[in-house]
Amino acid sequence: MPGDRFPLPPSIERQVRAVLRLREGERIVLLTGDGFEAVCRIVGGECIVEERLASVGEPRHLLTVVQALLKGDALEEVVQRGTEVGVTAFRLVVTERCVARDVSPRRLERLRAIARESAEQSERGVVPAVHAPVALLNAVSSASVLLLERHGSRLSELDPPGEVIIGPEGGFTPGEVEAAVRLGARPAGLGPRILRSQTVAVAASAVILSRTGDFA
Repeated sequence: MPGDRFPLPPSIERQVRAVLRLREGERIVLLTGDGFEAVCRIVGGECIVEERLASVGEPRHLLTVVQALLKGDALEEVVQRGTEVGVTAFRLVVTERCVARDVSPRRLERLRAIARESAEQSERGVVPAVHAPVALLNAVSSASVLLLERHGSRLSELDPPGEVIIGPEGGFTPGEVEAAVRLGARPAGLGPRILRSQTVAVAASAVILSRTGDFA
């Protein structure tokens, strides 16, 4: 609320002082994590709230990316770019062809930190949640679209889904596709080109959010 005072959050203190070099009396905009942002003035090492405004960076369409575990740093790219585009949440899943089979608590916290940093950079009002991995079929619902390479039905032809499921480097097995469809998932493709898994997440999100008026 306007007039509230609180210490400069430790998570951004170095950025404010060493990177942005903000001085006493200057203003900063902080995300509150609930769809709003607070315009604050820095006074005596504290933040004094001057205004609380609804964020303009949140999409109207809520989209969850269900991403199979990937090798190396690819998951970090999915979370970073997906957050910038407007993804609401990330659910990680383990599939039959995943090379990586788990995510350590430390790495999960790293992914969540990336989501927070990307939300700040893109002026999102909410930091997307990054959920711990589960088995693929535990994440499938009737709201899901299962993305497949060169599938006849295009994602752009479907009603904008609330959830897109993206496979690992080797794709889904036929058995996984069949089981997901039985649970209500709709299969679709992005087009004739073969994309890296981390690219699929961003491309699919942009397609969906552009159709709902929230991107481009």
